[in-house]
Amino acid sequence: MTNTIFDVEHESFHNFFECWLAEQNQHLQDLIIASKNNLYNGNPTTTAAANTNTSLRTLVERVVKHYEQYYEAKSRWVKQDVLRMLSPSWTTSLEDAFLWIGGWRPSMTFHLFYSKSGLQLEARLTELIEGLGTGDLADISQHQLMQVDHLQRRTVKEERDITEKMAKQQESVADTSTVELSHVITELMSANGGHEHEVEADRVESVLASKERGLEEILQRADSLRLKTLKAITHILTPIQAVHFLIAAAELHLRLHDWGKKEDASSRGNSS
Repeated sequence: MTNTIFDVEHESFHNFFECWLAEQNQHLQDLIIASKNNLYNGNPTTTAAANTNTSLRTLVERVVKHYEQYYEAKSRWVKQDVLRMLSPSWTTSLEDAFLWIGGWRPSMTFHLFYSKSGLQLEARLTELIEGLGTGDLADISQHQLMQVDHLQRRTVKEERDITEKMAKQQESVADTSTVELSHVITELMSANGGHEHEVEADRVESVLASKERGLEEILQRADSLRLKTLKAITHILTPIQAVHFLIAAAELHLRLHDWGKKEDASSRGNSS
């Protein structure tokens, strides 16, 4: 009965994820329109500019809230079946190759930020040399860079702590209790013609449950850091800069998913 419930809920999360992706794509279109309609005018003190910033901030908050809803939903499913959440079937093989504890590395946020700001800096270099502001990620102040650097240091430290915790949890699969139990089960199966004893089966379930609780705690902490990092960097940026950053984040996520689906379809075609 339990397995049936997990299958239904697993399928439900898969459906949720597909709907969430469709909404992310719509948010991407909204962000792109906002970036094109709100070009930097060099005078951020006007009433019109203040109204624009309010509008952009509202859009940024809506998009960040969408990410928050994803992690809230994921948290509920993690408590029900952490193993499937760590090995998601709704991601592609390409995405799986870059997974860190069931999702993207929080430190990737900073690589994304510097890559996008570098591309925009290259594209708007002439304007910046002439002393004209661009308003996008090329136009980052020294104070903002210091804030990003401090955030990166804190995030990398916490990411390493979580990685170490995960390593210890993975090593626990070979601890004394598990090794002893696996030997006892093998002996009983030999004595009983290949069948586990019911009492020992309950003991196996108990041991594995304790391992899964540890994995659940680590995955929840990893997801919390992912969301916290995303929120923090958007708070450092101006509204229009946050729009450009969120565009880059959505584009990378959606395009990797699309490319991965094509790769998987091609692999299936070649193996048939």
